[in-house]
Amino acid sequence: MATVKRSSSGAARAGGSDPVPGPGDLKSQLLFWTGALLVFIALLWLLNDVLMPFVAGIALAYLLDPLVKRVQGFGISRPVSAVIIVIVFVLLLVLAVILIVPVLGDQIAGFLERLPNLIDRVRSLIQQSNQSWLGTFVGERLPEAQKSLSTVAATIAGWISTFLGSLWSGGKALLSVISLLVITPIVTFYLLIDWERMVAALDGLIPVHHRATVRGLVREIDAAISGFVRGQAIVCLILGVFYSIALIAIGLNFGLLIGLTAAFLSFAPYIGTMVGFLLATGVALAQFWPEWTMVLLAAGIFAAGQFVEGNFLQPYLVGKETGLHPVWLMFSLLAFGVLFGFVGLLVAVPVAAAIGVLVRFLVRQYRASSYYTGDHPG
Repeated sequence: MATVKRSSSGAARAGGSDPVPGPGDLKSQLLFWTGALLVFIALLWLLNDVLMPFVAGIALAYLLDPLVKRVQGFGISRPVSAVIIVIVFVLLLVLAVILIVPVLGDQIAGFLERLPNLIDRVRSLIQQSNQSWLGTFVGERLPEAQKSLSTVAATIAGWISTFLGSLWSGGKALLSVISLLVITPIVTFYLLIDWERMVAALDGLIPVHHRATVRGLVREIDAAISGFVRGQAIVCLILGVFYSIALIAIGLNFGLLIGLTAAFLSFAPYIGTMVGFLLATGVALAQFWPEWTMVLLAAGIFAAGQFVEGNFLQPYLVGKETGLHPVWLMFSLLAFGVLFGFVGLLVAVPVAAAIGVLVRFLVRQYRASSYYTGDHPG
């Protein structure tokens, strides 16, 4: 908000100078915010397809607003700063699409086509180790895994074919893609221009009696969202570059696909590293065996990536006070993704952060209440 500076230190003062609300006051607040949440979910459900470019535009405006402010620091007006940032972002996106998407598409098709053979290769290598308990334990189960993964691969291939077919044949999917590519940058541009005015207008709607409390909660929510989303996005970008270059450098098949997949899934901590480790090790085993040093090298790339992420990238770029536990984050992404599709994925992190902040606020209020302390006025 215009009158609220982003600061994680505000989290501890979310209560501000407001008095602890009484039971009736707290009940009315709970009813109001519960109703607001239900209305939000209903609108998200009903307008799911229409909201996609607008939600994406809001998310981009939120992410790019600090860059616009930095450009403003050079004495450039906000509208011109917004134009510069949006143009640079669109150019980088187009460049990435031109350079990466064709190669990535070929690797996805090749990986899905060769997946059954890769599983056969790994199974045969394990079964050759008759003296190994691993060969006995895993070898008996690989046929079932092969059948399951083959089914999954066929299903994914069918989804991709259906999606691409819908793009070429027109209709709703094509309209969604066009709206995402055309409307989203326009929405982002106008939101960046009016961002401070909109925040100031919303700030003016806060009830005066609860202004300090609400502003404190907004500071805490903003610190959680900005700290995690912006920081984790940079972490994913760094990991994507590192994993892709390292896997391609050792000559691993589908190195770009595995590296980018691991980086994308790293938005949920630990998931990307585990998936990338399993994919890279399996492909390396099928490709390089009996050169076990190459298999260890492929596994070591993800071990090194996890070490750097956990000890350097996460502490410095994300921080430890975002209030988003990895389990809660993964649940939110899965739940909102299943319920609301791509729009759900966009709103999952902000909603999860807001719910976390409000739950902690309610816990603080409960601990400050006479019901918890037992200090009843006498």
